[in-house]
Amino acid sequence: MSVQERRERERAERQELIIRVARELAESEGWEAVTTRRLAERIEYSQPVLYSHFKGKDEIVEAVALQGFVELATAMHDARAGATNERDALSVVLHAYVRFAEENPVLYDAMFARATNLPFGRAQAPAPLRVAFRELVAVFEPLAGERDVETFTEVGWSAVHGLIALDRDRRLRPRRQGERLELLVGQLLG
Repeated sequence: MSVQERRERERAERQELIIRVARELAESEGWEAVTTRRLAERIEYSQPVLYSHFKGKDEIVEAVALQGFVELATAMHDARAGATNERDALSVVLHAYVRFAEENPVLYDAMFARATNLPFGRAQAPAPLRVAFRELVAVFEPLAGERDVETFTEVGWSAVHGLIALDRDRRLRPRRQGERLELLVGQLLG
């Protein structure tokens, strides 16, 4: 291995360490606790080293969010792979989506609640965003009929996200998320 290859590997490992520690800190204390100073202390590197990887906290949160989209896409893909028909596929994928949000609230916040510069819905969107959206398209496409499949997917996705957000903020009656989700599936299936 050349010196250059070793340096590149070490740089990638440091970047992954920063992302992992940021996520761990956010999960234990919330995103407000994630500062470049605290991260530098936790990873035992100086702040300039941290800034050589990321411009600041927002870029770190975006990197965490991108990891979240990879995890979400995997969860939806795995759920869809076990489906036996279109109704089942829609139901299991939407339940997997909601379960992901419930089991990973801090990560879900990084992905959807915090301000970000990630270019959603654009050609230059990073691969993890596109892959996760394609997993949603895969279950909505058979139901779209003559409608634009991506618009139909966006509306269905918005409905699921809205249910999650309202439930998390305790704006809906407790312990009814599964019932609401099945009503949504029924409506989408028409």
